[in-house]
Amino acid sequence: MKKNHDTSAGRRTFLKAAAGFMGTTLFGSTPFRAFAQSTSLKPSDRCFVFVYFDGGWDQLLAFDPRDPNVFTPDRVSQTRIQPGYSFTDPSIPTRPIVPGKRPGAALSNITFGPAVGALADHYDLMTVVRGINMTTLAHEEGRRYFITGKRPIGAAARGSSTATEVVGQMAPPVPIPSIAYNVETYNDRYPGSANALKVSKSSDLLLALAPSPTQLDSELEKQLVDFSGQPISCEAAAYGAGGVGTMYSSSRGQMRQVISSRLDNAFRFEQNTDEAKAVRLAYKLGESGPYDDAAGRAALVATALKKGISQCVSINLAGGLDTHFGSQTTHALNLRKGFEALALLVNDLRNTPHPYKAGDTFMDHTTILVYSEFARTPLLNAASGRDHHLTNSCLMMGAGLKHNTVFGRSGDIAMAPAVVNLGTGESDPINGQNILPDHIIATVLASAGLDYSITRVEPLRSLLA
Repeated sequence: MKKNHDTSAGRRTFLKAAAGFMGTTLFGSTPFRAFAQSTSLKPSDRCFVFVYFDGGWDQLLAFDPRDPNVFTPDRVSQTRIQPGYSFTDPSIPTRPIVPGKRPGAALSNITFGPAVGALADHYDLMTVVRGINMTTLAHEEGRRYFITGKRPIGAAARGSSTATEVVGQMAPPVPIPSIAYNVETYNDRYPGSANALKVSKSSDLLLALAPSPTQLDSELEKQLVDFSGQPISCEAAAYGAGGVGTMYSSSRGQMRQVISSRLDNAFRFEQNTDEAKAVRLAYKLGESGPYDDAAGRAALVATALKKGISQCVSINLAGGLDTHFGSQTTHALNLRKGFEALALLVNDLRNTPHPYKAGDTFMDHTTILVYSEFARTPLLNAASGRDHHLTNSCLMMGAGLKHNTVFGRSGDIAMAPAVVNLGTGESDPINGQNILPDHIIATVLASAGLDYSITRVEPLRSLLA
């Protein structure tokens, strides 16, 4: 299995950057020459954003809340559920959020946990799936399960990332089909063109896209760069016969085109330009970077999609959620930061016209999946924190999906994963089944008419638009 490696160590030389493109068609299915002759970038007709909340989120605070007037302290021994909303920061409401009616939309069918904040205002674009059985309490397994839609073997990921499946099947004509920002990414069956450019921070992305001031630092690298098809040794002749020389020459040309296009300038939000100022205003960013907080990451996502640089962006938007000890305040505030940044991203996408159809916005052409590796226990532990819990929820938004919808449920005793009719989402304790991450990934792929057979399950068809 091919795992994209972190680029944070830097690009030592021009050669190293070119080698990263070696053997791939960097621009998806579009031949390099066609891309080089293009006069402008164009956004994809269908975009995807995969948003990860790192550490296992508290669903009582997020997408599966409970009314504290019903689930009261004196009933905890019966319900095994303790909302604990009064134990969080004063800025967090002490009751679930019922969003007000959005102009032109029906009343909300979704109730949100108090940490969701302004993101709840976009209920009319949302589907919330509750009662997902993660079948694991291990961070690595749960995370990789949601990334690939396949149950890991032990802790080892199995299959490709969903973003890899998307760009592998759709082969979008964009410079960098997929970006993975501080999120794992896998490719087990597609050519290198489907690999994500993996970055750990904004400076990694700028480093990968900007010209390098570093000169070649070894004789071997100089020889390879100067290699023009004339073998200089038996080994070189063998490589040439295998096509590596031609492959390298083509990859070097692709890399040069990306560098010369100065795609890095699109992500330099500190610039004194009207466009950069508008980004800073929309995402409440300072005048100087680096822009590695949640809002800065959200701005990077929007820029990559709107500029036609990428089709898929996978991003870690919130961390610090693996909080077991006296942590209700910290957990709620960390969740809120992620949800606030996501709300800014959705605001931007739904207020930006998409060029392919009059009247459409980028949200009409974008599918968003928001997930975490598992949830937290519905009861506070002895240290006034919450531990790992099997029953999870997720949020899906945008293109190809039903909106203002809740599917599935968790139990009113200990928030156990419910057994439901997978066609309707209604409880069915006799013939029903558990909702698994496999079903979520199948639904995301099916929402764009893509092959979901790798999940070996059917999508949740009642959620498809």
